[in-house]
Amino acid sequence: MLGLLPLLQAAQCSPSASFFGFMGVTSALVFANLGAAYGTAKSGVGISSMGVMRPDLVMRSILPVVMAGVLGIYGLITAVILIQAVKDTAYSLYSGYAHLASGLACGLSSLAAGMAIGIVGDAGVRANGQQPKLFVGMILILIFAEALGLYGLIVALILSQKTAPCSNLG
Repeated sequence: MLGLLPLLQAAQCSPSASFFGFMGVTSALVFANLGAAYGTAKSGVGISSMGVMRPDLVMRSILPVVMAGVLGIYGLITAVILIQAVKDTAYSLYSGYAHLASGLACGLSSLAAGMAIGIVGDAGVRANGQQPKLFVGMILILIFAEALGLYGLIVALILSQKTAPCSNLG
């Protein structure tokens, strides 16, 4: 058992390690953009519906669309950082898994945030059209929904720095 310990501690260099790194890049960008697209579309439907009766509130109600768009930027930032770290040689499985986890953390957090922003934005702008006093409450809820994506970005940035040297002892 003690003879296997150095093998278990060393980060193995594998041709498939880059695949996991690239999947992290893809996951960050695709899932974050899915969240941004859903949040934009769902909020946009609410804005269009509310704008028929209260066109004076359309520009004020555009905030959920802007907040949803920021989620796509989170994914882009993570993807750019990760793609610079993925190497074709001397790239360990540890690094590949860490970068996959980084991309998934950012992407899925942004997807969840986009869904929340879309639902809250749709209902919020419609309610704001009927009762303008609800605007501040809607903004607070949107801020907390956006924070979910920000948490994922922070964790992704931390995970993207986790690397291990590639060393095959076999």
